[in-house]
Amino acid sequence: MSESPVAPETPELPLLQHPRAKVHYISNQNELADLVATLETSNGSIAIDAERASGFKYSQRAYLVQLRANETDIFLIDPAASPEMISSKEFSDLAAFMKDREWILHAATQDLPCLNEIGLYPGSIFDTELAGRLAGQPRVGLGALTESLLKFRLAKEHSAADWSTRPLPEAWLNYAALDVDVLHELKAEVENLLAQQGKLEWAKQEFDALLSFRPKPQKLDRWRGITGLHKVQDRTSLEIARQLWLTREALAQKMDVAPGRLIPDSSILIAATEKPRTRPELAAMKSFSGRASRSYLDTWWEAIQVAHKATVLPTLKPEKTDALPNHRNWINKFPEADRRLKYAKASLVELSEKKLVPLENLLTPELLRQVSFTPPENLSSQTISEKLKQLGARPWQIELTSELILEAFNLAETAPADPSMTSPPEPDEHEEL
Repeated sequence: MSESPVAPETPELPLLQHPRAKVHYISNQNELADLVATLETSNGSIAIDAERASGFKYSQRAYLVQLRANETDIFLIDPAASPEMISSKEFSDLAAFMKDREWILHAATQDLPCLNEIGLYPGSIFDTELAGRLAGQPRVGLGALTESLLKFRLAKEHSAADWSTRPLPEAWLNYAALDVDVLHELKAEVENLLAQQGKLEWAKQEFDALLSFRPKPQKLDRWRGITGLHKVQDRTSLEIARQLWLTREALAQKMDVAPGRLIPDSSILIAATEKPRTRPELAAMKSFSGRASRSYLDTWWEAIQVAHKATVLPTLKPEKTDALPNHRNWINKFPEADRRLKYAKASLVELSEKKLVPLENLLTPELLRQVSFTPPENLSSQTISEKLKQLGARPWQIELTSELILEAFNLAETAPADPSMTSPPEPDEHEEL
């Protein structure tokens, strides 16, 4: 028997380890003024990125801002270099310049909040990550997209670094510079893909919507997001968890430290379930053996005492809000809405595959749930379109999905029961209510 031919190995793509342009570290107003002067002689878009200290700090401030105009050097602005940097005339000049230019970002919603916080706003946006999604790319991380479209790899070993560290190591600055080194080329490639697929207008509408992007407001009962809290079934334990979470949050904010670096959720959960009655009992708990647990033991004990003395305890389940009920419970409580959602989702999944656009970009899950739960009274293509527009769908999304949603809703009302459309989904204990 002859042996099967061995497939040739795919050669490894070359690795881009160092920026291909000169890198300037900007740490004072004079250097900032030189940067603005250089940028003002450039044309076209500005590649921009920011580095935060997520997981290390409470705040989401920008600890480094990377800029590159087309074919210019790369500039790394250190907002933490001096207290006067952000409030200076030179930084105001930079902000005024940036507001008149298109920004190229990758995953814009991650960086826009911290850039807005220091006064930087774009004139327009091109998001290479979002563009990659719309173009049907299977992987859209910066490294993956660079590999598939530019045919080389990026050195990405410092993605989880603590960017509040000073001085910043040379290797980290090198890594940061690479992020904006490739963005102009990446934009050109993915823009070409969108043009070939007839999706440039879709992308433009999505990018325009990013100009008004704001993070969702935080919930009042964020403490209920403690990992494993769903296992707690008595109100005193819930109050202990709540008081410890609130105390940790206040201390973390004051110290500008990520809350989990003080005490993890697991420590809060164990204290809540074991309900220590004395400070020595708390000190004896293995879950409170970390450095911050010991340094602030009096603080944690005071929070537990407050919980024990509380006369008003939290309810076992969150208070009802105007938010939609968990869609996983619709099958029993709102069967008609459940059928509408499942029929509509099945149609959109098919369209998603046909158009090579991820389902969540074709129409966000939350938006589909909203229209499925409270559809227009008089169902028609026009009323569905108006409802989608009211909920924030873009024109290209409405054009593609409104008729399909109408057909799905009509089918949900008239079709005989289909086990695949009515079987309960697997429970997800971590999903928000």
